[in-house]
Amino acid sequence: MSNVKIPAGLRELLQGYTVEVLRRRPSDLVEFAVQHFTRILESQRNDQPAKNCSGKPARKGVTFKTKSDKSIKNDEEEEEIVKSTPSKYSRRVSVCAEAYNPDDDEDDDTEPRIVHPKTDVQRCRLQDACKDILLFKTLEQEQFSEVLDAMFEVLVKPQEHIIDQGDDGDNFYVIETGVYDIVVQKDGVSVCVGKYDNKGSFGELALMYNTARAATIIATQEGALWGLDRATFHRLIVKNNAKKRRMYEVFIESVPLLRSLELSERMKIVDVLGARGFKDGERIITQGESADCFYVVESGEVKIMIKSKTKAGQQDNTGVEVARCSRGQYFGELALVTNKPRAASVYAVGETKCLVIDIQAFERLLGPCMDIMKRNISQYEDQLVALFGSSVDLKH
Repeated sequence: MSNVKIPAGLRELLQGYTVEVLRRRPSDLVEFAVQHFTRILESQRNDQPAKNCSGKPARKGVTFKTKSDKSIKNDEEEEEIVKSTPSKYSRRVSVCAEAYNPDDDEDDDTEPRIVHPKTDVQRCRLQDACKDILLFKTLEQEQFSEVLDAMFEVLVKPQEHIIDQGDDGDNFYVIETGVYDIVVQKDGVSVCVGKYDNKGSFGELALMYNTARAATIIATQEGALWGLDRATFHRLIVKNNAKKRRMYEVFIESVPLLRSLELSERMKIVDVLGARGFKDGERIITQGESADCFYVVESGEVKIMIKSKTKAGQQDNTGVEVARCSRGQYFGELALVTNKPRAASVYAVGETKCLVIDIQAFERLLGPCMDIMKRNISQYEDQLVALFGSSVDLKH
């Protein structure tokens, strides 16, 4: 089997099908597969004379809402506008059915850079909004600066649709202010499945996997967003993530917790990973603080320390070491699973590097691992009873 060569394009083809299955959850996988690949085949045949999508763009393997002649004409006019002034209102009509493969791109340093001028105040606001976005964490400083240059401000009003389920992906958005509902169509009924509250980002999956938007995002109040156009996102973020995939995919497969996930699910986790380095003795997590991310040790070691709440204020209430985590082991999940403050403090032992997943990605991508993490809670309780005579620290 080691000599078998994977045909070019097979991974992207199967990945696109997998994403559509996870998004649509069809009852008959075989019938859905026939329809999905038939649409791709028809698109490729229609697109044969102009492989680079010149002329009428090919449809992807998704269902789009039928547009009136008037809306089609408006979209054609907007297609012209997008070249010079990309914005939220300059929607792309369609994209090629073929998945974007960053490994196929040649050096594109000759491509013109998109720059949207900003005042010093705007740039400071933008940098503050982007500082915790994990997709940007692995960028070099020069790349990050280029991303900031290309981003543009979008002011939104209540009930305004930022993106609509089923549409092609045009921009990636970072939230500066505002609350946004995440709405998904299920059996013809709109269901609010979550919300973004004055922070976070959305729109990356459609750009990464060349799929239609999986949900509708609606502003519930006035707010401010920062958009990044598709071309810049591909050139800087997706290509950088491709390098990160090659670096981390083998490591992720070795993490016991993640072995139960499908390959496509593990690859999505790699896409949202951030990496952080810590010096010897540096505190990574503080007991009692609210939780915002989950950690996997890539190299080095960490120690987990707990101060008992039942001895709060007492002189002998020093931290007690309850565990250590090394390469491939994880920590920080307890507060995210129980929706409670951090139950322990965590310190680096020697030079340590951790991979980080933020709370939004944790909830979205690690659902299949939740039962495993919940089972671990009972082990933590046993440890606390042995140390302090009570497990109250996990229950309050």
